[in-house]
This record gives sequence, C-alpha cells and structure tokens, in this order.
Amino acid sequence: MLTRRCALPPRRSVLLLGPRQTGKSTLVRGLLPARSWSVDLLEHDLFLRLSRDPSQFRREAEAKIAAGVKTIFIDEVQKLPALLDEVHRLIERGGVRFFLTGSSARKLKRGGANLLAGRATIRRLHPLTVEEQGDLFDLERTLRLGSLPAVVTGDEAEARDLLEAYGGTYMKEEVQAEALVRNLGGFARFLDVVAAQCGDVVNYSAVGRDAALATRTVQEYFQILEDTLLGFRLEPWRRSVRARLITHPRFYLFDTGVTNALAHRLTARLDAVTRGRLFEHWVVLETLRRIDYGQSEARVFYWRTHHGTEVDLLVEKHGQLVLAAEIKAKRVVVGADLRGLRSFHEEHPRVPALVACEVPEAHRLGEVRVLPYQAFFDELDRVL
Repeated sequence: MLTRRCALPPRRSVLLLGPRQTGKSTLVRGLLPARSWSVDLLEHDLFLRLSRDPSQFRREAEAKIAAGVKTIFIDEVQKLPALLDEVHRLIERGGVRFFLTGSSARKLKRGGANLLAGRATIRRLHPLTVEEQGDLFDLERTLRLGSLPAVVTGDEAEARDLLEAYGGTYMKEEVQAEALVRNLGGFARFLDVVAAQCGDVVNYSAVGRDAALATRTVQEYFQILEDTLLGFRLEPWRRSVRARLITHPRFYLFDTGVTNALAHRLTARLDAVTRGRLFEHWVVLETLRRIDYGQSEARVFYWRTHHGTEVDLLVEKHGQLVLAAEIKAKRVVVGADLRGLRSFHEEHPRVPALVACEVPEAHRLGEVRVLPYQAFFDELDRVL
C-alpha cells in the first residue's frame, strides 16, 4: 500500500479536498476505526434519499452515535452540501469525529455551506509525489501518464483506459452533471485548447477564439477548473500586489497524464519541445504538492519582463523571495539556458538562483546552482 505524505490531524474532524482518483477515500478508510459509519454519496439511492430530507442524515447519525459510533465518514460531500450544516451541529455537540471528502470546493461554497466554520481541518490531496511513488517512480512514465495512484500502480493499458475515461467522462460529462457547465460542446473545445496550451501565459481572448467561445465564458471555465481542483493559475510576480493583478497568469492542469489524455497524446512519442513542457509542468506540480503537504505559507509565482525574459518558478515566503528556479529537461545545461535567471539575479542578487534539470551531478555556472531534479526538491523542502 502506498504511504501518503498528506498528514491528517489525529483527533479533529477533517475535510479532505482533491480531484477524483487521487486516493481520498482510500486514505480515509485506512484511518477509520472498527466502529465507524460510512456514507457514500456516489450511491444513487442513498443520495436521493438524503437530498429529499438532509435532516434525515442527522437523525440517523444520532442513532449511530447513541449506539457507540465515534467516527463518521461522508464521501463526496460536495454532491449534497446541505449535509455540512447537519455535520456542523453534530461536531458542536461533541463526541463524534467526521472525515469528509470532496472534489469541488465550488459546489460546497455555492451550496451555501459554511465549510464548517473552522470546526474541521481542511487538507488537500494531490496525485502522487516522487517519494510517495517510491520504487515505482519512473520519470518518462510520469511525464506521459501522470501520477494518479491507479495509474502508477496499474499496467500501461489500465493507465491509458483510466486517463481516457478521466478526460472524456469526468472532465466533460461529470462537470456538466454537477450543473457547472451547460454548453458541453463548448467546454470540451475549451479543454482541448487548455491541454494544448498548458503552462503557457493565458490570453483569454485567444483561448476564446480557438474554442469559439466568448471571453467571459472562457474566464468562467478557467474558474470552474480551479474550483473543481482540476487546475491552477501561476500568477506573475511583481514588486507590488497591484502590479501582479494587471498581468496574465500561466495555467496548469493538475496532472500531466490527464493533460496528455485531453491532448490525445497518451501513446505518442514525446518530441523534445513537448517533453520539456511536460517536465516543467511536473516540477511545478511537485512544488505545489510539497507546499500543501508541508502546510507551508509559501506561495509560487513566475517572472517575466516586458521583453519576454522569464524565470519559470519563484518561491515567496512571508513576503520574501527565497528561491528562483529555471526548469530545463536537459542533461547538459549551458550559459545560454541561464539568460532569464541571470537577468533576474541582477535585480535580486540575494535570492538563490537554481536550475532544476536532469544533470547527473550538481554544479555551479557562475552565480547559478545547477541541480538534478531530486536535489532541487530537497532544496525546496529546506526553504519551505
């Protein structure tokens, strides 16, 4: 069984958020005591019964608690956000601990849920990190198929089947079923464009033209991907918060395998440019996972000048930049690869400048440290 880095508090109730297939239910079930009660809202009959009268859940829970149950697990709670009000009341009375999982913060918030008003700890679960994969980790496979648990532990055919279903059924049909999108055809075209441009600076108007959608609709669709935990924006860094808000973010989907499934390249041989984009994508994802699992207050950005000079990743903690990194899918890094970092270093000489790449050994090129990607992750863990 895979050991997850996501640490859940030992006594408090927990709301565990994350995309489908990241292993939320498996993680929670491994922590449930013998005397517990599980409520799976993916069971259609149960969902219909409780949706007609959410207070029925409270009455059934009270009967379970009276019979000695101390732990209650509700799976996919975003399907019925009204249950959180009942959960809130039960937590306030004491004597019971809740595990709740969900894959859409949007549904919870829009359903009027109070997210338990601090009564439960909120954690996020991601696809597997390098350490979580252990001996199963293979860089080329991860770049192509991603790191969802069932993908990592399954064979090639099983992995492709799961990813094709994820890109087709969940991200297109289930998002619509959650009443988040009405125009399924438009949303499908939007996903095709997002996958093809994953990691690029977002131009909402250009995405709208490519997907035959209004710019306002495109902006709403990007927000849906964020709220359903399927993607995230990497904002540009500037000296002031105000300056950050007037430039365009980059956008990344939550898993390289899902990205490739949407881009119809699961079986394609990766050319150097595509592999480089996926390597950058993966390093950024690993960085975010480590921030979440370490419960760090760090934030990540990218840097770009008006002349197009870029640095792929900046890490800011407590208002100070603690790391600037360029990400290169290369085994040999030369001076020309460092133009962005050197330009940034001239303005910010105290910020450590690193390259995360595939070199066999760490070394220096002037003021820049060139690191194998695993050594880069170790350095990242140190500053977080």
